[in-house]
Amino acid sequence: MNAVPELQLDDIQGTVLRHRPDEYHGVYALYRIDDPEAAKQSLRDLLPKITNAAEWETPRPFTLNIAFTYSGLERLGVPEDSLSTFSPEFRDGMASRQAVLGDTGANDPKNWKTPLGSRDVHIGVLIFSTKADDLQEPMSNARRLAGVSTLYQIEVSVPKTGREHFGFRDSIGGPHIIGSTDKPLPGHDPVWPGEFIFGYPDESGTLPTSPQPEKLGKNGTYVAFRQFHSDVAGFRRYLRDHARSPEDEELVAAKIVGRWRSGAPLALSPDHDDPELAADPARNDDFTYYDTDPHGQRVPRGAHIRRANPRDSLKDGVVAVETHRLVRRGAAYGPPLPDGVLDDDGVDRGIIFIFMGASLSRQFEFIQQVWMNDGDFAALGTEKDPLIGNHDGSDSYTIPDKPIRRRLTGLPRFVTVRGGEYFFLPSLTAVEWLTSLP
Repeated sequence: MNAVPELQLDDIQGTVLRHRPDEYHGVYALYRIDDPEAAKQSLRDLLPKITNAAEWETPRPFTLNIAFTYSGLERLGVPEDSLSTFSPEFRDGMASRQAVLGDTGANDPKNWKTPLGSRDVHIGVLIFSTKADDLQEPMSNARRLAGVSTLYQIEVSVPKTGREHFGFRDSIGGPHIIGSTDKPLPGHDPVWPGEFIFGYPDESGTLPTSPQPEKLGKNGTYVAFRQFHSDVAGFRRYLRDHARSPEDEELVAAKIVGRWRSGAPLALSPDHDDPELAADPARNDDFTYYDTDPHGQRVPRGAHIRRANPRDSLKDGVVAVETHRLVRRGAAYGPPLPDGVLDDDGVDRGIIFIFMGASLSRQFEFIQQVWMNDGDFAALGTEKDPLIGNHDGSDSYTIPDKPIRRRLTGLPRFVTVRGGEYFFLPSLTAVEWLTSLP
């Protein structure tokens, strides 16, 4: 394998390589380009405000990153011979990939929130800060974008507990990008940077095919943006109706996800929650499955986290898990449903995820199609991910147990796709190049 590459941190947008704080507030905003020349001029003015990976740790009170859809790149004047070098799925757009992604029924793009899934979305802006008040300056900068119309804006946050609406602590695991300078945490498997960022070697030891010219593609990455609605009341009712006691509700919930709500992994604490383990980043993701839990007695083979990252479960097969990893960032939107409430209050709440990688098809779409929506890879037949699968009330979920296994039936849809988009997150050099196009 090649020597560890030196990443150009000052040219790579920060959100690709850098974790956000444990507690933060943010805004996602989507724009349509109405006047390309005016938009390019204002993007030039915005360029110094874009946060790169080298300055992520500086005392700047906010981070700001920017991405473009295929139609946005068209609108800015990227020539056809360059546009044709982007991947087919990026050019097609997320809505057209519904068959691959399993976006059917309530998740069908025809039900998505406007303007998601349309060709009107051209620019995406991501802004984050540890304090809500510190969002004002970057939002003011974004509002000064000329020649554009704001089509979508949503506020997100992660509380100090780090928990999303279903009550689980999120954003614990993830790959360690070799060369990123961050200290790898135990259990965060090292992956070559070319799996996520163009211009560097990937797991095969070669450079991945990237958009051209080089100044456009290098140090950039693809982004899958997804908005999910969470049926928190429905999840609580399902646990109540399929558990033997309040304590068993927590166990069933943990078996669905693969972790207790605190974030403690079942792989290390199978019988009870362990908040101290959950709070220890040196231990809370340091586990494997092949030798200690091959049959899923601790973490069911179909559990959410085991699907998202099978770790060493598949090492006897032909799948190289490292080539299907993603950089994932997530934050909740909408107010929490009060504890103990079992009836839906009609308020939209859920989570915004962005998934980043050098291949939308091999990474995001593969994980969604094969690992999340199919059970065959884990010898589970037609079972889907029990938490985020596109269920219709007829699906089941198997929990291995002794002396006999446990089976949850009649799984409803806990998570509904509200919409999504494919973006390209360019380097700062590429943003400057885009603003200079005739």
